[in-house]
Amino acid sequence: MAWFGWKSGRADARPVLGRRIGWIGGAGGDWPQSYEGQVREAVMRNPVAQRSMRLVSEGAAGVPLYGDDADGARVAGLAAGVVEVAAAHLLLHGNAYLRPVADGAGRVVELVALRPERVTVETDAGGWPVAYRYAAGDSVARLVADEGARPGVIHIRAVHPLDDHYGLGCLGAAAGAVAIHNASAAWNKALLDNAARPSGALVYEPGEPGATLSPDQFERLKAEMEASFSGAANAGRPMLLEGGLRWQAMSLTPADMDFAGMKAQAAREIALAFGVPPMLLGLPGDNTYANYGEANRALYRLTVVPIARKIADAVGAGLGAALRLDLDQVPALAADRERLWAQAAGADFLTRAEKREMLGFGVEASAG
Repeated sequence: MAWFGWKSGRADARPVLGRRIGWIGGAGGDWPQSYEGQVREAVMRNPVAQRSMRLVSEGAAGVPLYGDDADGARVAGLAAGVVEVAAAHLLLHGNAYLRPVADGAGRVVELVALRPERVTVETDAGGWPVAYRYAAGDSVARLVADEGARPGVIHIRAVHPLDDHYGLGCLGAAAGAVAIHNASAAWNKALLDNAARPSGALVYEPGEPGATLSPDQFERLKAEMEASFSGAANAGRPMLLEGGLRWQAMSLTPADMDFAGMKAQAAREIALAFGVPPMLLGLPGDNTYANYGEANRALYRLTVVPIARKIADAVGAGLGAALRLDLDQVPALAADRERLWAQAAGADFLTRAEKREMLGFGVEASAG
């Protein structure tokens, strides 16, 4: 069985495929370029990215799957157990790898999701995938691409315009916005720790030209500043300056930096990269959607359902079963279903059978 669209004569039938270019963009910037580093910065440290990932992956896992027959129902049950993690991998990394596990009779009884950053595609001389190498620490397992009756690994990938074998995830595009958002949070924390004031300096302006503070005066002033005016515990305490001392700010104020606007814009860019309407994340000042309900429907139409359908189609093709999404059971799309039912009910020119087909029902069983 051919899983990559080729048979024995593939070398002459199609052009040579290029080697891996890399799913992450070019070097540059002060944010991590590796997948693991970007996951730590985004998913583990940034609330906007983490919530966006959960909305998509948990939403995809909540879309029911079903098959046309008993075997399809069994495969749908296997796929349902890995949809959430596969959707997260596909969203973040651009690749999801599922390993079918068979029993002694050769029947697939489980699907195991492999960490995508541990998988390397092994190609032949023509650049066609022949195996997958899974490296976990010092252990490396070689999984053949085609095991005859089923694939050794079901590879689901997002489109990458510059790579033949690996998909393109959203973390690379969101890395800059994540770095800005995290830096804004760190700057805000440091500002609060410094009594909510920007960094500055005490400037000594003596009455006599060339006069300076004595060493004892300098050390006493430094000790008083550290004890009485530094740290969050001293926030708001007034500063009493002696003659000749003047406070000089040495950084921009939050208003000068448009701090709130910059952080909100970074949050919206993160949501954009993940395909999540900003309104669902509680971001202020975003009027892209008329209301919350429409934003929730847009999330499912544009992001959740396409990912769930991609996973279902790949698993169904790999295990030889037709899997379908039961969108009628998705609460966020109930309004679309009601509109379709109303259209079918008002279409007097359609027959009963045509209306059933329009609504996704099968042929009506005869009474006899």
